[in-house]
Amino acid sequence: MNGLEPTDGAVFERSLSEPQIFTVIFERYYRPVYGYLSRRVGQAIADDLAAETFTRAFERRSSYDRAAERALPWLLGIAVNLLAHHRRSEGRQLRALAALREPEPGEHPADAATRRLDATTSRQRLALALERLDDYDREALLLVAWGELTYVEVASVLKIPVGTVRSRLHRARRKLRQALEPRSDDNVIELPRTEARSG
Repeated sequence: MNGLEPTDGAVFERSLSEPQIFTVIFERYYRPVYGYLSRRVGQAIADDLAAETFTRAFERRSSYDRAAERALPWLLGIAVNLLAHHRRSEGRQLRALAALREPEPGEHPADAATRRLDATTSRQRLALALERLDDYDREALLLVAWGELTYVEVASVLKIPVGTVRSRLHRARRKLRQALEPRSDDNVIELPRTEARSG
């Protein structure tokens, strides 16, 4: 955001008397919220959950902490709560995601078939590894990797200490690495190894 644009806190403040200005928050954050949700539960469900996230955010806008640097963690916190109702189906969604494959033009059919098989196997292994993670560890991992939140922001979303976030990420990384070896370079969710992302 440049200096000419209102801060998220200012937008929330104004939205209490000028509800239409809340569209600024929608325009700023719909794509990352939808992107996170679509990776978690697929596009069809993400459409509904993203819409519900912003509906609830609008309804609860008076409770937003105006001092917060950006609204994304707060919005993803709402999205995470909505996802809780879909946890039982998440395993099926991850397995469906594992089967997705983007075609590449101009490829020989035999080469395409071989690579599709390899890619599908890698995605299946990743999806199954994610599915086997503890719910709390997976949530922290995906908020960093797919939600692009800092450790401090994840702590805020999940209402846990930053140290607990670090512990969950460490445990999730270790379990994923073990599950994906020996070809751990295929489709691994990369997380920062320095504290640069931690706040």
